[in-house]
Amino acid sequence: MKKFFATLIAAMFVAFGAQAQAADYPSADEVAVKVANSGGTIFPIGNPNVAYEKYFTGRTFLAPLTSGQSMNVGNVTFIDGAHTFWHIHHGSCQILVTEAGAGYVQIWGQEPVKLIPGVVFTVPEGVKHWHGAAPGKMMQHLSIMQASSEVSTEWLEPVDEKFFRSLK
Repeated sequence: MKKFFATLIAAMFVAFGAQAQAADYPSADEVAVKVANSGGTIFPIGNPNVAYEKYFTGRTFLAPLTSGQSMNVGNVTFIDGAHTFWHIHHGSCQILVTEAGAGYVQIWGQEPVKLIPGVVFTVPEGVKHWHGAAPGKMMQHLSIMQASSEVSTEWLEPVDEKFFRSLK
């Protein structure tokens, strides 16, 4: 799993530099309009997050903001209700800093927490959780985690769609 996460981080940085564009992703300009209509951002939207789309429901964009440092900071843009599958980070907590739009984060066994611009949420290391945009909305957040060969992400099952669609 440690090698998987190291490969994942390397792929994120490669994807950021590449101009890969999946055919079924909206253009960066279209996403920029959605972000601007939701309050805007000072960070780049990045590229389609095609490397990890199998762990997300919907489309996301990723803009890594650090490289080769002790912390990984990435700007993640979730569009049209996109959200992660349940997952667990091993070896690091994850700090989410909401920049634009509206979304949720939920820790297993707890009620979802609304994410709006300015909300900072820390997911403790080793805790099952998911996060992303609210149904039909977009959301953008910074994801901050320790960078180390000891850090990994364990991807689990999708969030129950009926439950997700019940969120406002």
